[in-house]
Amino acid sequence: MNRSECETLRIDKWLWVARFFKTRSLASAAINGGKVHINGNRTRPSRQLVAGDVLTIQKGPYRFEITVEQLARQRRPAPEARLLYSESAASAAARHALYAQRQLEGHRVTQRARRPDKRTRRLVHRFKQEGST
Repeated sequence: MNRSECETLRIDKWLWVARFFKTRSLASAAINGGKVHINGNRTRPSRQLVAGDVLTIQKGPYRFEITVEQLARQRRPAPEARLLYSESAASAAARHALYAQRQLEGHRVTQRARRPDKRTRRLVHRFKQEGST
C-alpha cells in the first residue's frame, strides 16, 4: 500500500481530496443537504468510505455516478485526483448532453457575480428611489 493510500476515509475529506468540492465544509454541506449518496443511501459527513463504494453526487444541475477506486489523505493536482475514481459511461454521457443543452439554451456555464459598474449602480439607485416615493 502506498503512503498516500489508506483503508477507510471520511467521505467529506475524500470528496475534497478528489476535487469535487473546493473545501471540506462545502463537501459536508452538500452531504448534509442530501446531494451525496453512497450505494443509493443518504449519508453523513463522518461516514467511512472504502474502495469500491458507488457515489452519486448532485452538483447544481449535473449528476455524477462514480465508483471509488482509491483513497488518499492528501489533496493532489487534478490529474492525480481523477485517478481516485471512475465515472460510469452513462453518467458522463448524460452530463455532457445536459451541458450541451444548457449551452444551446443560452445558460452561461461559468457565471460569476460581478460588482455593478457606474452606470448599473446609477440605474439601481434610480430604481430604488422611484420605488420609495
